[in-house]
Amino acid sequence: MKLSRRFPLVYVAGTGVRYILLGTVALIMSFPLLWMLLLSLKARPQSYASFNELLLAPLTLQHFGDILLGDAFGRYFINSLIVALVVTAGNSVFCLMTAYAFARKEFRGRGLLFSSVLAVMMIPPHVVMIPLYRMMVAFGWINTYQSLIIPWLVTPFGVFLLRQYIISLPSDVEDAARIDGASEWYILFRVVMPLCKPALTVLALYIFLASWNSFLFPFLFTNDAAHRTLTVGLAAFQSKNTIDWSHLMAGASISALPVIALFLVFQKQIVQGMTAGALKE
Repeated sequence: MKLSRRFPLVYVAGTGVRYILLGTVALIMSFPLLWMLLLSLKARPQSYASFNELLLAPLTLQHFGDILLGDAFGRYFINSLIVALVVTAGNSVFCLMTAYAFARKEFRGRGLLFSSVLAVMMIPPHVVMIPLYRMMVAFGWINTYQSLIIPWLVTPFGVFLLRQYIISLPSDVEDAARIDGASEWYILFRVVMPLCKPALTVLALYIFLASWNSFLFPFLFTNDAAHRTLTVGLAAFQSKNTIDWSHLMAGASISALPVIALFLVFQKQIVQGMTAGALKE
């Protein structure tokens, strides 16, 4: 503010430079999405000799219709939606229960157990790929919704995030409810859970986006069209066809649409949530 009073021109110029830099970075970051959308709206984009010809070519929505009506993409979309919603709901409940126990309950080995949760966060998913696949085969869960949902109903990140958030909450309300005769389940779901709404919102968004974009394990656990998710369906579509950029980019646009919409609506909560778990005891 002092700089704007003493040197208004310098302040305005500095602000303009910042906006130009931010706009340039935003354009660079969004260019792949714009390119994907452009290819999906053009007929046979590989036939054009220059970018100007591609840009001036007529637009068409036929590729989106072909994708939705053909190759079971509607089924893939429903599968992804079912898996993402159930996994998100499971994490919201089970991570809250686990985090509440770590934050408020005193029991033997609590520190060791929580350290093991943090240690799991450091393990790359590729390390457990083969053991988890053998487990799914032993259970007979290949090509089932169980393999796509049950292993991911609780995540270490969710437990860590909610535990740190619950620690930051005052325990007076819980003590008052306990004095009034409320059970632990009542305190958890009627007292603590409403107070954790900001952290739960961030967790739900994070888990939904991660589940929606997941490819490796759905690719390993499904080999039939009835249980494929949208990401696996796109990979299968590309492998059994020549590189049909229009239809491939149309499918990718459909897959990215929910993610982009959620980010635009909840971007503030997502950014705030990146530091919500960094609270210290």
